[in-house]
Amino acid sequence: MKTENRRKQTILITGSNKGIGFETARQLGLKGCRVIISGRDENRVAAALSRLKNEGIDAEMLVMDVSDHNNIREAAEEFSRFNSKLDALINNAGIVSRPDRSLLSDQPLLIEETVRVNSFGPLWVTREFIPYLNRPGRIINISSGGGSMSSEPGGWSPAYCVSKTLLNAITRQLARELRPEQISVNAVSPGWVQTDMGGRYAPGTVEKGAQTPVWLATEAPLELTGKFIRDKEPIPW
Repeated sequence: MKTENRRKQTILITGSNKGIGFETARQLGLKGCRVIISGRDENRVAAALSRLKNEGIDAEMLVMDVSDHNNIREAAEEFSRFNSKLDALINNAGIVSRPDRSLLSDQPLLIEETVRVNSFGPLWVTREFIPYLNRPGRIINISSGGGSMSSEPGGWSPAYCVSKTLLNAITRQLARELRPEQISVNAVSPGWVQTDMGGRYAPGTVEKGAQTPVWLATEAPLELTGKFIRDKEPIPW
């Protein structure tokens, strides 16, 4: 694969009304990209859109609940009315349910919801939006070091970690399937950062957490497809 020529890009980021998703949209917008932000709460997404526009960023919004396949399909139909194509899709939306302490004692619905949002959500979004993705194009799945199979489990939020392991597996399979179409697919471990999910005591900033997704969406070599990335470098799965 060859890296595409520089031009104004259009990028969709799920779960982008706050946290890493919002900061990713902000950094992309300040780089001159057109960003499409999305989330399931229309009022919160509209407030985030207003913040971006106040910074002079070219932005639009979609209301989309990644836990609901029918709603994802409706959002894709709404996007078709934008009369636009995407250069990158960033699957950022995700949840950590509380309490998530043990696969043996967590409520079944907690585990099912976590996997539905964090694993199947990105897959269904990819399936519905891929007709609108340019070739070459990019898909970035926001994962976690907790989903790695190369290190010992940390004992924290096991349902969340399992959901990210599955997301990593989905990433690898999609990378294989989409390589002939010149679409790169990567998973990102943004690190433990100061968001509503990460908490205020996390060692990393949200600005730092957004840097690698922004790089993958705009500048990274497409030959990195199928890799798990942290701080712009491949890490073991």
